[in-house]
Amino acid sequence: MTDEETRLFRVHARHLETPHAHLVTEVSFEAACVAWLEGWPGEIGAEATVSVIVRDVDTGCERCFGIDLDTGAMARCD
Repeated sequence: MTDEETRLFRVHARHLETPHAHLVTEVSFEAACVAWLEGWPGEIGAEATVSVIVRDVDTGCERCFGIDLDTGAMARCD
């Protein structure tokens, strides 16, 4: 971990309801997304992509990321 300040995020797959979210402590939305995904046992499907919702617990700010599990590419989604 770096000297950056960590924050608490609530993270879940977009296709799952918020009660299935997990709390993750990380330095950024992107880092929280990756940390959550590393421990996610879910099934993906034929496209090998997943959309992940990351919410900053303190501010309520929410972002969505689409991740290609074959390449590791991550992009913001709507």
